[in-house]
Amino acid sequence: MSEPLDLQTLRVILAVAECGSISAGSDRLQLAVAGASTRISALESALGIRIFERSPRGVELTAAGRMLVRRGGGLMEDAERLVADLRDWSQGLAGHVRMLANASSLLQVLPQRLAQFMQAHPRIRVEVEERISPQILGELQEGRADVGVVDAASPAQGLDFVPFFRDELALVVPAGHAFAKREQLLLAQVLEENFIVLTGANALSTRLFNAASALGQTPRIRMQMRSFDAACRMVAAGLGVAVLPRLAIAPQLAELPIRAVPIREDWTRRTHYLALRTGPDAPAAARTLVDALREGSVA
Repeated sequence: MSEPLDLQTLRVILAVAECGSISAGSDRLQLAVAGASTRISALESALGIRIFERSPRGVELTAAGRMLVRRGGGLMEDAERLVADLRDWSQGLAGHVRMLANASSLLQVLPQRLAQFMQAHPRIRVEVEERISPQILGELQEGRADVGVVDAASPAQGLDFVPFFRDELALVVPAGHAFAKREQLLLAQVLEENFIVLTGANALSTRLFNAASALGQTPRIRMQMRSFDAACRMVAAGLGVAVLPRLAIAPQLAELPIRAVPIREDWTRRTHYLALRTGPDAPAAARTLVDALREGSVA
């Protein structure tokens, strides 16, 4: 059995109560008078009460009618707000976005751009977590995140890729190291060094190992660290060298006795991408976020 009171009937009652007659209320809503009257009578019959007292001069609310109008007005406002909110969600003007970002983006460009976005779009809530690029791609494809910032060689299935920013890797050495005063290096010249790398199957270490493999060699790994800062501090202590993004370690270069020497090879020049999950369940707000973040990004 259908509910006796629906939003359209409530809308009719509110209009009639405000206008003082069924005909005037019907005109406001652009409804036939007979249709509006039928809705009111059907509700009164279903509830066993009178909402309006009718007279040749129009209608007046009964006590029950006044209670219905008082509470029904709030319900109608809530319904209209709900429709507006749903429309904003569908248009990407409001919503919730789950974002994963690699360390390089968090240390270089993302915080400032994200702060600008959140100030301009207060109705979009963005949750951000740090992950390594291979893990980000997997979580996006499995639907556990909506947007990611990755260092990836090629787009992954089910994801849209948008260029975001570029950076360049450099060899980080102690300030007193023989390479510290060099203007640039080649990887082949440094593979006899002991390397400090990041833990796990991250995109940065993958680039290093692939470049070394192309030379028929394997880097000698002495230590594995979880952060750029820890790796830089180990280098500063003279425990090895590291390949790290120069811009991301700018604070460490200013603070610690280390130097970043460019490696002039293609594999050290990286493009980071905004990866966007696609499909019917992907939030429209994620596209709004990507479009905003990409402003000023690389071509």
